[in-house]
Amino acid sequence: MPMEGLNNLRVCQFNKQVLMTLLYREKNTSKSTLSRLSHLSIPAISKILDDLQNDGLITHNPVNLHSRGLGGGSYQVATDDSTILCMNITPYRIESILVNRLILPLSGYQLTDIAVKTPEAMLAQIEACFHQYRKKFPGLKIRLALAIHGQVNPTTGVSQRMPQAPWTGEIEIKYLLEEKLQTEILMDNDCIMLALAEKWQHANDQHDFCVINVDYGIGSSFVINQQIYRGSLFGSGQLGHTIVDPQGSRCACGRYGCLETLASLSALKKKTRQLIVTENPLQPPRTPGTQELIDRFHQGDAALCAQVMEGARALGLSLYNFLNILNINRIYLYGRSCGFGDVWLNAVRAQSGLNPFDRTDHVKTQATHIAPGTLSREQQIMGIGYLYVEKALEGMAG
Repeated sequence: MPMEGLNNLRVCQFNKQVLMTLLYREKNTSKSTLSRLSHLSIPAISKILDDLQNDGLITHNPVNLHSRGLGGGSYQVATDDSTILCMNITPYRIESILVNRLILPLSGYQLTDIAVKTPEAMLAQIEACFHQYRKKFPGLKIRLALAIHGQVNPTTGVSQRMPQAPWTGEIEIKYLLEEKLQTEILMDNDCIMLALAEKWQHANDQHDFCVINVDYGIGSSFVINQQIYRGSLFGSGQLGHTIVDPQGSRCACGRYGCLETLASLSALKKKTRQLIVTENPLQPPRTPGTQELIDRFHQGDAALCAQVMEGARALGLSLYNFLNILNINRIYLYGRSCGFGDVWLNAVRAQSGLNPFDRTDHVKTQATHIAPGTLSREQQIMGIGYLYVEKALEGMAG
């Protein structure tokens, strides 16, 4: 594989990309802060900022951010009338929020319950939501950033498989909606949304971490050296389909004993449905909702507690294997299963806390960290909007 050096032009492009990344992250910041964060000198920073300003990519405000020192005003990414409508989509709900180019909210968070039976009906709901925002914010150019539940090809914009959906075929979401709405669309799956949200909005600037979404199914996304790792076929992150019990139940993927058959909400609901039938044989069978499941757990339902804890231990064991393979030890848990609380979380940690690499880090600076994510739901949904930020930054690389 040939290796390429960096000439002066590429070094300049790289440094511009570094500063633009910091400006997208910091939103509004001073020259001295940019120098400190980038480890570039003030004269070098000044030259790059002048170039970026001449290119129309950033703006300068002469008012100092702080009263101390001489200062030199502040800088931010240039904004215009273009906005991004961030949407998280399943067959049962659409979550949305409108943001500007800096991924700062222009609207409140909106949750719309839907119940669609066909791909066409789901596309119609997305279209209706888009027009609702267009009517509310006339004059603004609205692009779409879509987080789609399940397997997604972000290059072609195809939803390949949506586990919660009553259909099984692929949907060419990007092609069909761009043609109808006459706007740009970027899309990926909902775990990528969470990874982008953590990468760009979390206070800690971690180079390597993982997000796990423990909800209807179990998905994950890896950030390695600050880059989302998708895999050549965009199949990275299928933690839910690691086999933990070869003699276990059949999974929707066709194999037996996948993690999802033990630890996902969909699996727990199926098992609780059976428990309810046993408890009330004369009543019609019903599947409990998520909140009922969590409430029964906290009320000490013995049979349910045993199943939840079995799933937690299986999840922890999968994370243990994952930690040993990739040596990524920052894990952020999202999803409604976090509602099971500390008992559930401690069971997950008990399995994965045996990471042998922790023993070599005597001061525990890189010890395994497994905890619920701290970002609000609004911040999580805004995460998908950073697809446009990363596309813009890639464009600067030449």
